[in-house]
Amino acid sequence: MADKLTKTFVDKIPYPDKGQVYYRDTELKGFGVRVGSGSKVYIAEAKIDRKTIRVTIGKHGLFAPEQARNEAKSILAMISRGINPNDADKARKAKCVTLAEVHATYLKARSTLAVRTVYDYNRFNKTYFEEWQNKPLTEINKDMIERKHRQIGERSEAQANLAMRYMRAIFNFAAGQYEDASGNPIIADNPIKRLSQTRSWYRVDRKQTVIKPYDLYAWFDAVNRLPTLSQGANRHSVKDYLLLLIFTGLRREEGLGLQWRDVDFRGKTFTIPDPKNRQAHTLPMTGFILDLLKKRHADNFEGSSFVFPGNGRNGYMDDPNKQMKLVVEESGVTFTPHDLRRTFITIADSLDISAYALKRLANHKMTNDVTAGYIIGDAERLREPMQRITDYLINAMKTEPEQKE
Repeated sequence: MADKLTKTFVDKIPYPDKGQVYYRDTELKGFGVRVGSGSKVYIAEAKIDRKTIRVTIGKHGLFAPEQARNEAKSILAMISRGINPNDADKARKAKCVTLAEVHATYLKARSTLAVRTVYDYNRFNKTYFEEWQNKPLTEINKDMIERKHRQIGERSEAQANLAMRYMRAIFNFAAGQYEDASGNPIIADNPIKRLSQTRSWYRVDRKQTVIKPYDLYAWFDAVNRLPTLSQGANRHSVKDYLLLLIFTGLRREEGLGLQWRDVDFRGKTFTIPDPKNRQAHTLPMTGFILDLLKKRHADNFEGSSFVFPGNGRNGYMDDPNKQMKLVVEESGVTFTPHDLRRTFITIADSLDISAYALKRLANHKMTNDVTAGYIIGDAERLREPMQRITDYLINAMKTEPEQKE
């Protein structure tokens, strides 16, 4: 519909029951008003390379027709020069996007990230970069990154490196996600590169802590007595959880998140469907683990889908820090959940279990080994080496080491 858009004319335009109706101005080609079921909005439209570009100016009432017409003239002039005002507006918003906004968009786009990774990224973002949340990402420069890395490093060099790896991922994502009006990334150069260029990354040696063979008896003794040492409601679960980790080499989150649907009592196997390396991990159950899980299944009064149910945000048990401290105090053996995994792997290596079997037991990738690509990871082939590790641990559990004179 076409007519000169005046205040009187636009005021009298009826609202349609559904859909939208466009009224074009007869005085300025490309200027119009879009009328919906509850709004009247001024627009400007023209074509670039035969493609219609429509730009919203503002609502009738906030804009008088003459104001909107003058705004439309400017917009139409841009379009006549081949400039899409929508792209310019999008570019303006992209350059103003904040760290908080990029963080949220990143996690939404990376929906397959492991639960632990999401937890760590949220923690890094809130703990170390809280004062940057409302700062446009384009304003975070190399000098700021270098200072922040050094500041975090004064408390923990390992955390400083991890926090900056998180920021590197954020900047890399933003470089591909946000563009200026010319289609160029708003992040032309990742500022985290400064740390490599100046060799500022901290050298953090990989942890090598394990439970020594002569400490296994004391540790097992304390873990098995945990139900009497602790008053916590989950003390029996914590005992079984710690035993599961050291007898299987599972990672902390893999053990906590184990579900009954992934336990095959008939086939005597269990599966971690989405481990750290994204390759489903199936392990055989030795008699010790089979008995442990059968008893837990029989005692599963809550009917939870998790082997270790709890009040954690994901429906399973939280990290049992208090009970673990009791085990440390009682046994004199300091450990973390990952130390139990390292202990499992170290024992396997000491028993001369083949490198391929050891990698499959630990679910480590073998991407650089051509031969490994032809080996099928059958859980049954892991049953014998798994039993050897179990026998070693059971023997350590039952045999008190000789006292040194």
